[in-house]
Amino acid sequence: MTGSDRAAVDAGDGPAEPDELVLAGGFDPVTREQWTAAVDSVVRRSGRIGEDADPGAGVDALTRTSADGIRVAPLYASEDVEDVPATGVPGAWPFTRGALTDGHVPGGWDIRQRHVGTDPAAVREALLADLECGVNSIWLRVGDGGIPVAELPAAVEGVYLDLAPIALDADADAVEAGTAYLDLAARNGVEDADLLGSLGADPIGLRARTGSGPEAASVVELARRVATSFPQVTAVTVDARVIREAGGSDAQELGWSLAAGVGYLRALVEGGLDVAAAARVLEFRYAATPEQFPTIAKLRAARRLWSRVLEASGTTDVPQRQHAVVSEVLFSRRDPWVNMLRGTVAGFAAGVGGADAVTVPPFDAAIGSAEPFSRRIARNTQNLLVEESHLGRVIDPAGGSWYVEHLTDDLARVAWEFFQAIEAAGGAVAALDSGLVAERVAEVRARRETDVARRKTPLTGVSEFPNLDEKPVVREPLPAPVARGGLPLYRPAEAYESQRDRSDAVLERDGRRPTVFLATIGPLAGYTARAGFTRNLLGAGGIDAAEAGPTDTAEAVAEAYRAGDRPAVAVLCSSDALYDERAADTAAALREAGATRILLAGKPKDPVQGVDGYLFAGCDALAVIDDVHTSLEGST
Repeated sequence: MTGSDRAAVDAGDGPAEPDELVLAGGFDPVTREQWTAAVDSVVRRSGRIGEDADPGAGVDALTRTSADGIRVAPLYASEDVEDVPATGVPGAWPFTRGALTDGHVPGGWDIRQRHVGTDPAAVREALLADLECGVNSIWLRVGDGGIPVAELPAAVEGVYLDLAPIALDADADAVEAGTAYLDLAARNGVEDADLLGSLGADPIGLRARTGSGPEAASVVELARRVATSFPQVTAVTVDARVIREAGGSDAQELGWSLAAGVGYLRALVEGGLDVAAAARVLEFRYAATPEQFPTIAKLRAARRLWSRVLEASGTTDVPQRQHAVVSEVLFSRRDPWVNMLRGTVAGFAAGVGGADAVTVPPFDAAIGSAEPFSRRIARNTQNLLVEESHLGRVIDPAGGSWYVEHLTDDLARVAWEFFQAIEAAGGAVAALDSGLVAERVAEVRARRETDVARRKTPLTGVSEFPNLDEKPVVREPLPAPVARGGLPLYRPAEAYESQRDRSDAVLERDGRRPTVFLATIGPLAGYTARAGFTRNLLGAGGIDAAEAGPTDTAEAVAEAYRAGDRPAVAVLCSSDALYDERAADTAAALREAGATRILLAGKPKDPVQGVDGYLFAGCDALAVIDDVHTSLEGST
């Protein structure tokens, strides 16, 4: 704007401001057909579709299918959400856009830190430090694997229970621990109406994890007491993380939460509460994962689905109360520093998705007892999201995203189908006892295991970019976890970590890691890509590699092999063109020199004579690693 233009505007003679700001008003509208043609052109140049492919083939090539069978397209537009039900407004039924009219503005969500320990004094010191440094509430393990119920007063001494809520996690001791918490508040002079907290009773969830537990009706007396006198306390927790911990999908987690929630509603209504009162004493706990958009959509869909359940039950006034927990099963023991990134992305998704409380575990949670440094990083992850990224200053940040709205609807639809299947089987407990839930979850877990084994689902620092020289992070072991007699616990990183443990045992015994020989054929430029690929793949199992370097002939490769330690396994690494020229001769020369297992990095059209197996993108990396370990062990 020139000086004269600015003067004209200041004088009131300039152009009037538009009633509506149209950011793209100076551009011609772009149609879906134009976008599709542009995508097809790019994908065609990459070789993923042919020159004669039908229009839209490029978009189809970029479209993926989620664990729930939901089609996820690379592009969404306004017409894609024309049939999606209206999400309403924040704070109003069906609460898709949040349970509060103002969202979490301006202070952000409840930052909730988990504490597990058996020493009341140590637990008290740690949780007080958290509360002094930005944590809003405490999630405390009580009973088996935590502080004894009788020591609860000592563990929370100095905590103002009308300012800093305590969420209890007590499994089979939940009713006893909940009663002790209410009695402790009374002794401390906290008014019933002012007491905050979550008593955490979840016998259905306990049954899902352990295979046994008290009946749902066991929580009725405690819930009635809470509903009558403690308006800011929840008595029952519907912990749906058990499905995600077993390898289940987002929609299965949602469907299970509805079934378990309905199971508690029935028990509480039969116990004398009305539907609204019963709903108010429930808190739902969901897993947040680094898959940020599915996590955001899951939390939004959960509120919508539970609102539909309550509407069918006769009330529309009680929003779902949510506690989102970054899933520890996705944390790795190897290269645990990457867990900070996993926790940040998942915590971001939980906040954007509208969870009322969010827990980000310390990065060393998969290893053992957290130290002050790791707890500080965990709480500051959320403090930064709220205070510096200002996520708490926006109501429903994902609202209006065509992709998120579409995914929210897709998840709600698939989850409702799973919920109906559980109800048709007789409800949550009956579906558990019949094996229906375990069977359906196992189907998804099997696909996850395949994707992890083939590195289609990469695990940074574990299956991708492993660091064989990393200094291990050592922590004090945690109390023994609750025995799993129900749904299993699935940690994606565990299969690779067990192979790394196998390597560590060899290192401790022999002073060096299991090592293969990289038979590099040709010049550096010809073999470096596949040599690097091989190092990365085998490194995920703790297997080191020594290479021949640039070579001109098969005999030169064999000579480099003889000059080294002559491991039983050799891997040919080069370009396809050089494979055609020398791979068979090189394999023969290596076998004559003493190699007993010869692999090739790549996926040739025809089998190569003398080669026992192949390493390529999408191969079963875990099977290859196990095969190499076994071959090396058999040669010693």
